[in-house]
Amino acid sequence: MHSSISISFPPNCSVLKRSHKNQLEQFSFTPLNLRFCGLRKEVLAFSFSQFKRCETQRSVRVLRNNSVVAASVADNGSAPTSFNYDVVIIGAGVGGHGAALHAVEKGLKTAIIEGDVVGGTCVNRGCVPSKALLAVSGRMRELKNEHHLKALGLQVSAAGYDRQAVADHANNLALKIRNNLTNSMKALGVDILTGVGTIVGPQRVKYGKAGFSDNEVTARDIIIATGSVPFVPRGIEVDGKTVITSDHALKLEFIPEWIAIVGSGYIGLEFSDVYTALGSEVTFIEALDQLMPGFDPEISKLAQRVLVNPRKIDYHTGVFATKITPAKDGRPVVIQLTDAKTKELKETLEVDAALIATGRAPFTNGLGLENINVLTQRGFIPVDERMRVIDADGKLVPHLYCIGDANGKMMLAHAASAQGISVVEQVSGRDHVLNHLSVPAACFTHPEISMVGLTEPQAREKAEKDGFEISIAKTSFKANTKALAENEGEGLAKLIYRPDTGEILGVHIFGMHAADLIHEASNAIALGTTIQDIKFAVHAHPTLSEVLDELFKSAKVNTQDRSSVREPIAI
Repeated sequence: MHSSISISFPPNCSVLKRSHKNQLEQFSFTPLNLRFCGLRKEVLAFSFSQFKRCETQRSVRVLRNNSVVAASVADNGSAPTSFNYDVVIIGAGVGGHGAALHAVEKGLKTAIIEGDVVGGTCVNRGCVPSKALLAVSGRMRELKNEHHLKALGLQVSAAGYDRQAVADHANNLALKIRNNLTNSMKALGVDILTGVGTIVGPQRVKYGKAGFSDNEVTARDIIIATGSVPFVPRGIEVDGKTVITSDHALKLEFIPEWIAIVGSGYIGLEFSDVYTALGSEVTFIEALDQLMPGFDPEISKLAQRVLVNPRKIDYHTGVFATKITPAKDGRPVVIQLTDAKTKELKETLEVDAALIATGRAPFTNGLGLENINVLTQRGFIPVDERMRVIDADGKLVPHLYCIGDANGKMMLAHAASAQGISVVEQVSGRDHVLNHLSVPAACFTHPEISMVGLTEPQAREKAEKDGFEISIAKTSFKANTKALAENEGEGLAKLIYRPDTGEILGVHIFGMHAADLIHEASNAIALGTTIQDIKFAVHAHPTLSEVLDELFKSAKVNTQDRSSVREPIAI
């Protein structure tokens, strides 16, 4: 079988040494006038058909943009020699969409395969419809808070809501965003291929109805972006009515008088905000010893005082919900609580409904990973820092990448999109490694919680290991003019940094519009901006952004060196 490879070199490429030129001169070259990766128009095509073929693994060194990239490829004739697409993406969620748009921008012929609906979990069953429900809960809290309204000189009669209208608002928002994503890809020339995608070999994907995937396409590079599904622990019976996951809860088919929420992370907290605003009583069930275990401990403590204690919420910590039985024949939902340490039955709860918010599991079944010798780890596809897939032998699978929830590095929609963009940069000739410590996260409660970088315990552990000191700076929303004008002075911003270099290690915010404020810190970490530099940034007055302005100005740095810190190290 004929095998060929195309390599392009930038003008005056310094890495094309004389030894390389001598080897390449043995072959005849034909200049092709092609648009390749949106970077250059001249490529040199040459044939390796004169090489003696072998069935062993070879190392092929590809020179690209003044850097040498090594990849292990199987020369067994199974990979195609020409391609239908430059990039094929399996999964049209936020990660796949971000990768597709960036690929088109780079001049790559791109297709995206989707077996469900465009937008994936985030748009259809996650962050988009949940924000519609949280917008309603925020308005309800304002209208029902007589003390707050009175302080502003307002009088409002009793507030109420129409459950179906609220549900329709969430559904309509998801539909609108889904259509926007679809139309944006179509307008830019991305081919949307409908069906379940399965990898059948190197650079080959079949798609179609599950079990009947009879359409095959080839691609120079394949990106897996299949996302995740709600994780349901063993012993919990989900009926979609009284024992539900976030997928069901977003439909808001009924408002229970009393609902137990298993898990107090992002998902559980946001739904507690919605349900309590609409009149429900909530009971948290948390396996660890404290609520909100994934947040910075100081922020968790403050958030519990504001988001949990004053509301109709109680909680059980240090327990597992080992068995949950749905309501049936007039009987309530029954939950058995087991002590997390002793494993003994501790208590039984009877509630109207239970929401399982114990995290998410990767959706990687049926991808055909066995066809390329890839084994998942607890369902996650193993990748390196460049999102390149690693096979069962610890070797990189050529031209195959995995982004988003399916690789488990950071299960956030915008992280998936950032990973996708990073991968496209690589396949179009520019090496790129995403610094995950610069990726922000937010919980859209009222008030909001946001964070980027390390928590204080993580920073102290790293400091002890690497031999440096850390310092903490804090500012309160009570000192911010805009927050006080809104009568929303409850809040805290916290900075974790190195006093010797001014490097920002982490920022955590609890307060009004915290999700919007975090990006100044996120971008500072991404760009390697030091505190001594960012102190000179100017913020409009009076704005909430001055919370961070005061935070950075309050930090005490031992050096006046204003040079950027070392390049961020990806995790």
